[in-house]
Amino acid sequence: MPVVSLKEIVDRAFTEKYGVPAINIVNDLTLEAVLAGAVQARSPLIVQTSVKTVKAIGVDVLFSMWEAMTRDIDVPVTLHLDHCPERQVISDCLQRGWNSVLFDASTMPVEENKRQTIEVVAEARGYGAHVEGEIEAIQGVEDGIGVETATRRQSLDVAVDFITSTGVDVFAPSIGNAHGVYSATPDLDFQRVTDLIKATGTPIALHGGSGMTDDQFADLISRGCAKVNISTALKIEFMKSSLAFLKGAEQRDKWDPPSLFADVRQHVVDLTTGLAATFGSAGKAW
Repeated sequence: MPVVSLKEIVDRAFTEKYGVPAINIVNDLTLEAVLAGAVQARSPLIVQTSVKTVKAIGVDVLFSMWEAMTRDIDVPVTLHLDHCPERQVISDCLQRGWNSVLFDASTMPVEENKRQTIEVVAEARGYGAHVEGEIEAIQGVEDGIGVETATRRQSLDVAVDFITSTGVDVFAPSIGNAHGVYSATPDLDFQRVTDLIKATGTPIALHGGSGMTDDQFADLISRGCAKVNISTALKIEFMKSSLAFLKGAEQRDKWDPPSLFADVRQHVVDLTTGLAATFGSAGKAW
């Protein structure tokens, strides 16, 4: 199965009412591990890269890693640039081969956001790529991008106009969700997802998925949240499993990096397979 487009993955999930894990990787180990987890679960997968990760590793090196690790993969996967407010980074990634981008102009006035998103959609189409859009900054700073407090939610009419005017392939609304770790179970506006789907038929991206309950996931996915973003959960799993292994290594006075990498990798694989089961994407590879 070659790498496929974001639209192929999301549209099928939207039609069949399951969610696809969209997981932010941070390095080569996590990239390989989430791909291995998707293969193990027989699940489609959206691999996401933050602007911070793109800049830290480099566009060429990161994409070369992606090409090498997906060359013989037999489940549908796609590469997505997450939350990017920088047009030059978007252009660089699209030119290099990313399959989709989220142009994050949510801090701009809606009309300026719309104007620039139309330009990004046109640019992406030139590469056969797709675009996710949003008009409300979802609370929480992630990899240096975001806002500390929730912004005002736009009306349904404004959101629908944005979606139809820009031609975005996926839309990420604010529904009471947040990036990062929730201090309590979030109070979510499920009806807004239903209203947006009814008005536009455009698949919804659920941001701030780390920490939601299984029941919340099931409800939102049934309404049309076909793309489910996971970032914080992977970071926590990666760092806590590394810390636990290193504490054990210190106690044993045995220092073997390959064993550390193998242990952390397995934790990330297990996280990925667990998410696929929760979102209903396990066994949905085609």
